[in-house]
Amino acid sequence: MGFLVKWLVHAVAIVITAYLLPGVRLSGFGAALITALVLGLINTFIRPLLMLLTLPLNILTLGLLTFVINALLIMLTSALVSGFTVNGFLWALLFSLVLSVVNFLLNAIF
Repeated sequence: MGFLVKWLVHAVAIVITAYLLPGVRLSGFGAALITALVLGLINTFIRPLLMLLTLPLNILTLGLLTFVINALLIMLTSALVSGFTVNGFLWALLFSLVLSVVNFLLNAIF
């Protein structure tokens, strides 16, 4: 049951973030659910591998490369989910940052 609640909260966070940023489009709540699922899978399987492979460069940049990796993973999610569109790298970077804040606030409430 905890997985379903977290999935719904993450989908709501995606809807709120897409509403706040004009460079991100979401076709509806169904697309937000699929986006949350795909982004969760990408963050579970691909992100740790990328973080490990880029560890020396990430240390050299004092962790700033993590923001770039997050933005690229958002763009990958946008390419995989048809109802979720991000208009470029900067919007993906902003989406990643705002989504983190919105997720934090929603998780503090629930």
